[in-house]
Amino acid sequence: MTRLPLSITRVLLSVGLLAAALPASAHPGHDVVGSSLFAGFTHPLLGVDHLVAMLLVGVWSAQLGGRARVQLPLVFVALMLVGAGVSFAGFDLAQAQAGIVASLLILGLFGALALRVPAATATMLVAGFALCHGLAHGAELPAGSSALRYALGFTLSSVLLQLAGQQLPASGLRLARAAGIAGIATGLVYAVAG
Repeated sequence: MTRLPLSITRVLLSVGLLAAALPASAHPGHDVVGSSLFAGFTHPLLGVDHLVAMLLVGVWSAQLGGRARVQLPLVFVALMLVGAGVSFAGFDLAQAQAGIVASLLILGLFGALALRVPAATATMLVAGFALCHGLAHGAELPAGSSALRYALGFTLSSVLLQLAGQQLPASGLRLARAAGIAGIATGLVYAVAG
C-alpha cells in the first residue's frame, strides 16, 4: 500500500475539520453569514465536477513543476472569482457547462499522461476553465446569501483541493494517472448526461 505524504494528510485533515466546524454556524440566531460561507465551502466538495477539476489543476501544476506549480492554481482562483463575479452581476454564459466538461476531459487527459505544454498554453487553458467553473459557482449562490462569504467559502475549498491534488504526483504515478482517468470518466458522464 502506498502511504501518502504527511502534507496531503494535513491538507485533508484541514478540509475535514473546517467542514465539521462550519455547521456550528447554522444554529438559530446566526444569519446567513455562516450558511453563506458553508454553502460556498461545500459547493466544490459536493459537486463531483468541481472537486475532480480542482484536484486535476493541482495534479497538472505539480507535473509541470517550476513556476506552473504556483502560477496555474493562482490563475485558476483569480479567473474563477472573475467568473463568479460576472454571474453574481446577473450575466450568464450558456456554454459554461460545456467548458466544465472540457476542463474535466482535457485536464484528465493531461494529468493521466503527464502531458507537457508551453506555459502560456497551460495558463490560457486553466484561465478559460476557471472562468467556466466560476460562472457555475456564481449561479449557485443561495438566495439571501452573502456573495462575498459564499465566494470566500468556495475559494478556500478550491485552494485546499488544488493543494491536495499537487501531492498526488509525488505519491506515485498511479495516483496521478488515476486522478486523470477519474477526470476523463467524470467528463464523459457529464457530457452524456448533458
